[in-house]
Amino acid sequence: MAKSVDSTRGEFATVRTGRASPALLDRVSVEYYGTQTPLRQLANVSASEARLLTITPYDKSSIRSIEKAIMESGLGLTPSNDGNLVRLTLPELTEERRRELVRVVRAIAEDGRVAVRNIRRSVMHDLRELKGEGDVGSDEEHRAETELQGLTDERVGEIDEALGRKEQEILEV
Repeated sequence: MAKSVDSTRGEFATVRTGRASPALLDRVSVEYYGTQTPLRQLANVSASEARLLTITPYDKSSIRSIEKAIMESGLGLTPSNDGNLVRLTLPELTEERRRELVRVVRAIAEDGRVAVRNIRRSVMHDLRELKGEGDVGSDEEHRAETELQGLTDERVGEIDEALGRKEQEILEV
């Protein structure tokens, strides 16, 4: 369940907000010598200013490929380069785009909640099998189910808390 929560937080990081964040480019992969390679393996990504990301490739010949991958990524960003590094300026988000991003973040959070609930369902099934085989008594099964529900509620609460922070970050002007 903790891995599901961490995964959801990681997904939140890839959603664009008003500020520049290197995590924004985590999903971008670049065609490098015929192989799809994550951008993080080809370049150093840093947020040098609040609205500017700079990408310094380890191999200067990959600048064109990096620009092409960013253009095709669907992030809505236009890269510019000076021969040594690529600059991405993040434009101001419109109110409509902010609402759309909030919907995206809520969908990511719901996927995280579903993953946590699926784990709970799987463990509940295992508990019922143990009870059916006679390895566990009904009192122990009930106690374990109660503990499991508590853990599930705690993890879902963590996802909701992270969702609230991300929504606030997106809506911040």
